[in-house]
Formats: sequence, structure tokens, C-alpha cells
Amino acid sequence: MSKSILIIGACGQIGTELTTTLRAQHGASNVIATDIRPAPEGLLGDGPFEVLNAMDGQALKKIVDQYQVGTIYHMAALLSAKAEGQPELAWDLNMTSLFHALNLAKEGHIDKIFWPSSIAVFGPTTPKEQTPQQTVTEPTTVYGISKLAGEGWCSYYQKRYGVDVRTVRYPGLISWKTIPGGGTTDYAIAIYQDALAKGHYNCFLQEDTRMPMMYMEDAVRGTIELMESDNLDNYKAYNLGAISFTPKEQAESIRKYLPGFTMEATPDFRQAIADTWPQSVDDSQAREDWQWNHRYDLDDITKVMLQNLKK
Repeated sequence: MSKSILIIGACGQIGTELTTTLRAQHGASNVIATDIRPAPEGLLGDGPFEVLNAMDGQALKKIVDQYQVGTIYHMAALLSAKAEGQPELAWDLNMTSLFHALNLAKEGHIDKIFWPSSIAVFGPTTPKEQTPQQTVTEPTTVYGISKLAGEGWCSYYQKRYGVDVRTVRYPGLISWKTIPGGGTTDYAIAIYQDALAKGHYNCFLQEDTRMPMMYMEDAVRGTIELMESDNLDNYKAYNLGAISFTPKEQAESIRKYLPGFTMEATPDFRQAIADTWPQSVDDSQAREDWQWNHRYDLDDITKVMLQNLKK
């Protein structure tokens, strides 16, 4: 009997699309979705679902044993903007839940873990353009601090115990299927929602703030490709890149489809976070090691977002 796949945080922005994609590939009964609250009806389609507090190690092991789990995709976290208001909770959730998964692998209960990092591990002293995979990492947010610490623990468990754990540093992710989860890059989703609903968007970042971005379909595909790759040696937290743009450039892309759309900028506390992050990342290591390649540019994203949100 083949082992099943477990998604922790399946109702989140990434987890939702990751779950449905993996179920389409492996069969719904072979992908177990979990989240701290019951899934909204119809969100994840068919397949087993369990309510799970990711910080409850015993509950996690019970599910792993019950479903004969071989691979965990650990997607639960408190994101950057939300974490600044609850720093201790953010640290506890992001770190304790990771330790539970790593220890299950260390003890031989599971075979493989995916754990997401973020461009939030970088900081104001990091090179802004084509940020290297190995460079200065001095994060200034709770989210970034926890992700950098998590990268270190993943590397330690791989070297010390031989745990197969794989990581990418996600840029800002854009999706129409779920609402944003409290991240600094959430403007890039809200702008499409307000463009259709109001014809106007008030952006919480300056219009010339450039950050790395990616369409969710690319991010999910890249994640699965990494987990299926046999061409990896030692642990790396891979930079994962696609395109970079500013709110102003995104608004210009929207006007190609909605000519009357307008935008103004009223920066808030999230501007200080965005100012510490890269404007673009060098993901050549991912492209070399497991042939990563994105498919969506800005106008592609705008077209598919507007079409689907309109429905």
C-alpha cells in the first residue's frame, strides 16, 4: 500500500490549491487535508479532512499513523503583517509545528517534509536586485525571523539525522481562490478584487514598491516538482522566482482590461516591511537543480485573475 500525503494548513492560500492539485494527481483519498478549523463547504473538494491544531504533536502523530502518511506538506503559519500584531503566537505556531513534523521524520514515522520559507528571511542589508540564494539574511519581522530559524533547523535535521526536508522561499503569491491571509504582498490580490468591485483601489504600499511576485499555479507546480525531484544533494532553502513589478505597473496592466480603473497609494505599516525585502531574486539554483521555470507573466496573471474573480 502506498503511503498518503498530509497537508497541514490546507485551508490557507497555498494549502487550498496545493491540496486540490495533489488530489487530482494522486487521488482524493490519498491526500489528507487538515486545518485548525473545519473546511468551508466545497473549498477542497472530495477527500478526507481532519481538524488539527498544528502545535499539538500527539494529534499530528495520531493522524500520521491513522492514514499511513509518508509525506507532509507543512503550510501552516502566521503571515508577515498579521504576525507583527501577535509576535509570540507567530513564533510558537511557526516553530513548534515545524519541530513536530521534523521529529516525526527523525523517528521514522514519515519519509519526507515540505516546509515553506519566504523572501521575508532577507532584510535591509540584503542586496535588493537578484538577491542571491546565499547572502546576508537579517530579517526585521517576526515572520522573517521564524522562517530564517526554520531554515536553520531544517538544515540541522537533514545533516544530523538525515531527514528529507525541502524548502523554497516563496515570493508574493497571487490567487483568486481564497482570500489573502495577512501578508505584506496581499495588495497584489486585493487590487484585482477592488478593480472589479469598485473600479478603484487604495494601495497600502507606495506605487513604486517593487517586489518579487508569482501566480499561485506556478508556485504549486514548483513546490510539487521540488518534492518529486531526485536531483538534490544537501539541504537548500531555494529562492523561487518568477517576475517582479510595482503596484503602479500592476494598475497599468489592469487598465488594459478595465480602462477606467484608478489607484491611489496610502502607505501604512506594511510599507516598512516591504522596504526590507528584495526587488528580485536569483533563482538560478532551482532552475539548474530541478529545472524550475515559471509560466505566468504580469499580463497573464491579470487576465486570469480578472476572468475568474468576475465569475
